[in-house]
Amino acid sequence: MSRKIVETPKAPAALGPYSQGVSWQNLLFCAGQIPLDPSTGQLVEGDIQVQAARVIQNLQAVLEEGGSTLEKVLRLDVYLTDLNLFSEVNQYLTRVFPEAPPARVTVEVTGLPMGARIEMAAIAAKGLGTVERKKGKG
Repeated sequence: MSRKIVETPKAPAALGPYSQGVSWQNLLFCAGQIPLDPSTGQLVEGDIQVQAARVIQNLQAVLEEGGSTLEKVLRLDVYLTDLNLFSEVNQYLTRVFPEAPPARVTVEVTGLPMGARIEMAAIAAKGLGTVERKKGKG
């Protein structure tokens, strides 16, 4: 099976030589999204939860175009320019992934494109199946 490039006008266009998403076999790799409004090309204003919501909307658009959903996200990478915002981002992501959230990496970075404070990238399963999530005790 060959890889397929995923593009949608419902998410911001790539700011460089990369694809919004790449589909390969039963996986979808979503490029990092910042809180850009796809209709204006501008960063959304507001607190970090408002910006995180725009990032998730952008990721969701790529996921849907690639045959996946937020429920099928296996790994979420979060990049913040200020790790002091970690708890606020966690509060928001708890609402997005209320049960058995994906594996996650959160990293503080010096800077992000266009001066954004947050960026997220995702890897998700795709297709008609479901992702079984079990909570274990270690």
